[in-house]
Amino acid sequence: MKTILHIDSSVRHTDNSTQSYNSISKSFGRCFIDTWLNKNHQDEVVYRDLGLNPPTFICQGWIAAAFAPEQKRSTAQKLALAESDTYFDEVSNADVIVITAPMYNYGMPAVLKAWFDQILRVNKTFTFDLARGDFPIEPILSGKTLVLLTSSGEFGFGAGGVREQMNHLGPHIKELAKYLGVDKFYEIGSEYQEFADDRHALSAEKAKQDIVALVNQLG
Repeated sequence: MKTILHIDSSVRHTDNSTQSYNSISKSFGRCFIDTWLNKNHQDEVVYRDLGLNPPTFICQGWIAAAFAPEQKRSTAQKLALAESDTYFDEVSNADVIVITAPMYNYGMPAVLKAWFDQILRVNKTFTFDLARGDFPIEPILSGKTLVLLTSSGEFGFGAGGVREQMNHLGPHIKELAKYLGVDKFYEIGSEYQEFADDRHALSAEKAKQDIVALVNQLG
């Protein structure tokens, strides 16, 4: 049995009366999970909607608590890290992490960045040792698969695309993913949302087909 951690980050809902108001990235996540569970009924899904329940931004007190030796943390410091500990446990227990993310201003939604900031902690998800020289950080977790499902209003953000250098969504998440213990990374997404033409419809349909194919590959 595998555990799937499903993270949505769009601020949009999926039950709007006007279909065009609904989150595309969340619909991709639902497609992945439904397809996965149809093939793997016994697997468990842990779900978080960060758009509806945003993580707390880290602060100076949080940083002090995170860098304090665990055995010396005060009660207040332990409380400051409780949310982070919960997110970490969910990631640690997951075999597959599914993150859905619309492109906001060419990057990830603030709530998703806040989630990463809460999780990525010294001696929790990574170690820091200056004996390693100029690359002192190493991940602690390993063996996980991450599937990133995205949507964007414009187009050409992929390798060789006209907006490749403007893409701070997928590359950023892929870089951070290794500190979640991710060994295998997959990204599927749709483009052209703001154009609302046939190109967008075709892009979204292809993304769903690619999601089904990826589930068949992984499952």
